[in-house]
Amino acid sequence: MKKLFSIVYTFWCLLVFVIPFLLLYPFIYICIQNKHWHPFGHKIIRFWSQIFFLLTGMIIQKDWKFRPDRSKTYVYVANHFSYLDVALGMNLVENYFAYVGKSSVSKVPLFGYMFDQLHIAVNRADKDSRTKTMLRGIRALKNGRSVFIMPEGGIVSKEIPKMAQPFKDGPFIMAVENQVPIVPISYLNNYEINPANLFSWALPRVIINMEVSTIGKTKSDIEDLKKEVYDVIQGDLDRYYKLGKTEYIG
Repeated sequence: MKKLFSIVYTFWCLLVFVIPFLLLYPFIYICIQNKHWHPFGHKIIRFWSQIFFLLTGMIIQKDWKFRPDRSKTYVYVANHFSYLDVALGMNLVENYFAYVGKSSVSKVPLFGYMFDQLHIAVNRADKDSRTKTMLRGIRALKNGRSVFIMPEGGIVSKEIPKMAQPFKDGPFIMAVENQVPIVPISYLNNYEINPANLFSWALPRVIINMEVSTIGKTKSDIEDLKKEVYDVIQGDLDRYYKLGKTEYIG
């Protein structure tokens, strides 16, 4: 019975994901055509994300240890165990930001074009692509646009809820280069909701942690920053699974 409910719920999630996207896509497409309109396209996509979580009944449980200033620039980093992570990040972050995601997304009809134009695609197997991504991320931050990166480099952990190590250097270099704060985000149970190709209903739980300052930091501090951010996010995950998922508050 549980498996049947999961199949039906997954079908509903797909409908709620695709239909609003198709209805909103003409407006997103118009915004894509002019760089000055890109922030409006971003807002439309965020609205799409809000529709998805509302209509699927996944009311996000947010623990704000830090509330980012909408007028400031940050590098957001989060653990990455589920495809739900990207949609949740779009719903959660109120700043205008660019996702850094794998280039294979570009092959998805309509969605891929939107991602290429509004965000930053990277082919992690291509050194030139990684370099271009770094430069685009640094440029975005210099222009006052935040960046959101999953520093594990994809859904790669073999021991969930332990994150994969080592973290990629990219987000930390971008933050240091621009002297902007890093905001660690902990997705506590997205993997339980969407572990693979199915969805199971639950309330997504997320912690927005205190910013990590990079003022005065240089590239020689990258490894220390990576460890500090890893310890924050992994600490949240460890407490969540140790204390009992339904009892965890934050």
